[in-house]
Order: sequence, then structure tokens, then C-alpha cells
Amino acid sequence: MLQLGDTAPDFTLPTDKGDSFHLADQRGQPVVLYFYPKDDTPGCTAEACAFRDQYADFLDLGAVVVGVSSDSEASHQKFSQKHRLPFPLLADGGGQLRKAYEVPRALLGLLPGRVTFVIDKDGKIAYIFNSLSGATDHVRKTKEVLRGLAN
Repeated sequence: MLQLGDTAPDFTLPTDKGDSFHLADQRGQPVVLYFYPKDDTPGCTAEACAFRDQYADFLDLGAVVVGVSSDSEASHQKFSQKHRLPFPLLADGGGQLRKAYEVPRALLGLLPGRVTFVIDKDGKIAYIFNSLSGATDHVRKTKEVLRGLAN
């Protein structure tokens, strides 16, 4: 199980924008890596839109925001365009990243879990928040952690 202070597993995955996102390229700035179950479902849409609506706050805190699910790049592209998401969504089709980050399944193993990681500027895990039902709580709690890292 990943713990606070562990080095975040490195990865490269395709984005909804048609390029690749490589975690190691983000060193020097904090990264908010949020795993969500599925594009265009009510909770996932609320979470993505909450990150979108407060995106300027994340930029002010120097953070990169990235969403991850097992949906395809095409699905992510539609979801991102529909909701005008300013951050990339990563396609983890085989679930390898979800496994590397040990994101548990929810609801008796029927749904992929909703877990947010804050990775500090040195690539260490600074925060882990696991809550399927509190979709928008991920945004609030993550900003609190980032403010603490900035001090």
C-alpha cells in the first residue's frame, strides 16, 4: 500500500489532447492526480467540474491537475470538451496506473475507486484522499494540502 512520503510511481499515459503526460516531467511543481470511475457519470462530472471551476486556484498554488480513468482517449475528449475541462484526462485503458497507485475498487468491487493523490514537487506522495461519495470534497481537501505545501 502506498504511504505518505513514498515516491510516486512514474508513468506516461495518453491524454485527451492527443499527446502524452509523463509524471517525471512535472518535477519541481506539485501534481494533483485524481482517479475517478467513469466519464459522464454524475459524481465524476461533479468532481471534474469542481476542479474546473477552481482551476485558477490550483494554478495560483503552482499545481498541475490531472484526471485518470480507464475510459478511452475518445471518451475523455468528448467529456473534456462537453465540460470545458482545462486540465488533461489520462486514458488508463488497461488499469496499469490504477494498479501501480493501488487504487482500491469500491461498492463491493463493482466500481473503480475515487482516490486523489497530491504529489509534491520532489515526486513524493504528500496526500491521499479516498472517497467515492465525496466527489467534490476531493477538490477542497486537495487545495488545503497544497496551501500547506506552499508554506
